[in-house]
Order: sequence, then C-alpha cells, then structure tokens
Amino acid sequence: MSSTSLHVIVGAGPVGSSIALRLAEAGHRVVVGTRSGSGPVHDLIERRKVDATDAKELQALARGAATIVNCANPPYTSWPKDWPPMAEAMLKAAKQTEAGLITMSNLYGYGPKHQLMRADTPLDATGPKGRVRADMWRNALAAHDAGAVRVAEVRASDFFGPGVVDANMGERVVPRVIRGKGVQLMGSADEPHSFSYMPDVAATLFAVATDETSWGRSWLVPSVNSTQRGMVTEFAKAAGVPAVKVSTVPNLVVSALGLVVPMMRALGEVRYQFASPFVADAGETTTRFGVAATDIGTACRETVAWWKARA
Repeated sequence: MSSTSLHVIVGAGPVGSSIALRLAEAGHRVVVGTRSGSGPVHDLIERRKVDATDAKELQALARGAATIVNCANPPYTSWPKDWPPMAEAMLKAAKQTEAGLITMSNLYGYGPKHQLMRADTPLDATGPKGRVRADMWRNALAAHDAGAVRVAEVRASDFFGPGVVDANMGERVVPRVIRGKGVQLMGSADEPHSFSYMPDVAATLFAVATDETSWGRSWLVPSVNSTQRGMVTEFAKAAGVPAVKVSTVPNLVVSALGLVVPMMRALGEVRYQFASPFVADAGETTTRFGVAATDIGTACRETVAWWKARA
C-alpha cells in the first residue's frame, strides 16, 4: 500500500465519519458512500450516494481503492434481515475491485459464554444479532482463506465519546450527568465492562487500513475497562458536578417493556453484557500497532466537552 491511497467508507455515522476524517487528515483520498450522500467535510473527502446492498454500485465506488471499510449501521431491530445482503454486496465488491475489506463490528458474536474476550475467542453467540455478526465474519474469512479477497475485522465494545449519541453512554446518560441529574441503567451498575472511546475506534481502524500485515484476522479496539457506575462517576467529575444518583431498571420491567417496545425486545438478547463481566483484552492490537486506550479521565473530559458544545 502506498503512503497515500484511496479508501471507501460505507456509512457516515460516528465511526464512518471518524475514520474518514482520520484518513483524510493523514493525506489519504476518501470516498464516503451513504444512501443520502451525506458525510464529513474535508478537501480530501468525496461524498457519494450508494445503496450498500448493491454490489455493482459499490464496485463503481471502489475502483482503484485500497480498502472498503464497512461502517454501515442498519436499524438495530432488523440486523438479521438487513445485514446479510449488505455484507454480501461489500464482500463481492471487494473481490471484484481487489480492495481489502475491513468490517467494523462489535463483541456480540462471542455470545454470553465469555466474560473476557480476545480476538481469537470462539464466536459462540446464541442470539440472532450475535449470530448474524459471527456469520458475516466467518463468510468473509472463508473467502480470504480461499484467496479470493483480503479481509479484516475490527471489534469494539459499547461506544462513547464525541459524536456518539445513541449509545449506552450517550444521550440517555451524559447530558443528564452534566445537569446533575440521576441516571437509570440497564443491568448491573457495578460489573466490569469495556467501553470503546470513538477516537480509539478510529485509531484502530486507521492502523488496520494502512498496514498490509493486518489482513486475515480480527482486531479488538483498546478500550476503557470500568463499570457503568464508574463511567457515570468520571462524567460527573469531568462536568464539575457532584456525584449523581445511579439506579438500574429491574429485569421484570425490561421484559414487560419488551412486549410492546421493539427496541427493548431487541435489547433483551444482550442483557447478559451488563449482568456479568464483559471485558475486551486488546493487548494484541496495542502490541502490533501501538494503539492504546485513551485514559478514562481524558476520554470522559473530552466527551463532556463535546456534549456541552453540542448543547
């Protein structure tokens, strides 16, 4: 790969926008493809409309590209239906254009059996959302092993940080803490849990996209290891407010809401992630690429600053 290359980013949410800007700021040309043609603004970023399920459209977008980075984000409640055609189209486009395919993923594929996860931990998911993510990787890796394409996957835990709104430590928590208001959380507030800071997600994707030794395996994002209560405490400290009240939603209430609210029903599959330890060990990523997790104090201060500026 040359010192500067063309990279295609599919999706312009917090992840897609962050990695697009990171690549552009390093001098790479970037095409951001979304259904609406939106995306971050930079002299080296071109924004294009694309249907992420249409392999031919993706191929046209990716001609001459070093990588296709899958940062798409279909509706949470319809992953089992929406992800397979997108994953298939992007894999096909990568094969046809000889671009490497990097997929932004999460820890769902490991399932509830594992409380400490590394890149090579077995993908034992039992729920539909976890299984679809695991199957996406298995299909991509099989194509890589057959010599048809180069693939890699980057896996993060729960996002937080600048640009992250719809997340466990997003709009339902940080703005309330800034105002000194109490927060209500899912699961246990005190079980160990990994949280992935958005700039660290972008740094990991950048490292994988620009290093020819990264292909053929998955990489975990170096993440903050804390608890939900610990994160709330750090946000309060960063905001300069007294500690706020932290409570949790009873499981019976979550189950009852799941009967009528599709999102709550979908979240039921991953309730285990906040009921017991859920920790990612990304030591291999740090050793290979030198990417380390931002310390929790700095990450929370920058997150609070972003939310205050947004308000």
